[in-house]
Amino acid sequence: MMAEHEDAATAATRCGFVALIGAPNVGKSTLVNALVGSKVTIVSRKVQTTRALIRGIVIEDASQIILVDTPGIFAPKRRLDRAMVKTAWSGAHDADIVCVLLDARAGINEQAEDILANLANVDRPKLLVLNKIDLIAREKLLALAQAANQRLAFDQTFMVSALTGDGVDDLRKALAAQVPPGPFHYPEDQMSDAPLRHLAAEITREKIFRQLHQELPYQSTVETDTWTERKDGSVKIEQTIFVERESQRKIVLGKGGATIKAIGAEARKEIGEILEQQVHLFLFVKVREDWGNDPDRYREMGLEFPKE
Repeated sequence: MMAEHEDAATAATRCGFVALIGAPNVGKSTLVNALVGSKVTIVSRKVQTTRALIRGIVIEDASQIILVDTPGIFAPKRRLDRAMVKTAWSGAHDADIVCVLLDARAGINEQAEDILANLANVDRPKLLVLNKIDLIAREKLLALAQAANQRLAFDQTFMVSALTGDGVDDLRKALAAQVPPGPFHYPEDQMSDAPLRHLAAEITREKIFRQLHQELPYQSTVETDTWTERKDGSVKIEQTIFVERESQRKIVLGKGGATIKAIGAEARKEIGEILEQQVHLFLFVKVREDWGNDPDRYREMGLEFPKE
């Protein structure tokens, strides 16, 4: 009897990941802000640095919608870029729902064609979102929706203006109804800084990569442990850098701690610029043996865990 009661309570809530896919400048950030209802989105200036960033968390009725940006929809040049593009697409495979965002003015340009072609292999419910509809005549919109649906069978099509908010409520309600039943992944008091915690860890990881990509290709992951807003308006962030071996820990620390100081200074500067507040960043380096074989670590980094 007890089990039935628990199932009923869980069934009352829904929670899921929604992958936002679209070329740069289609208005993903504006849409996230419109869906979330407050400015939590962080726009990374460097497309290549982010992988599966949580862009925002939406609560609608009894549903929690976790909006995940799958970047890497850019022309990859280096091997790492190619791995990231592959990961961006695997992010679409992992999500519960895929939202394809097209700029209504740009229509189906070359980038949109590539995205639609790639999405044919993604076996997930797909929603088409035409953004910037306030800037284009209705007939053209209908023709564009029809053309996109001919290329790819979308479950639903939405026409929105993320800037004015037009159509955003309908999209939010549809996402809330479609995410799978289950408990919330994020407690409500953690929601506001979840995307920022994720982003801050990603920035530090990028600085490690830039400093040490010869010696330490992908052998590190970063987790944001604490995030404390101080009375003076600054923020204190503590992060742990995990490596697989003691020898790697020494590389990250550097002689007399010089390397980790340089990594911390660069990360603190960039996080501070994004938050527009003073940041006190404290970095710790720990050995977590064999995390390279732990699927959870890969998920935290937004990378696909190789099956063999």
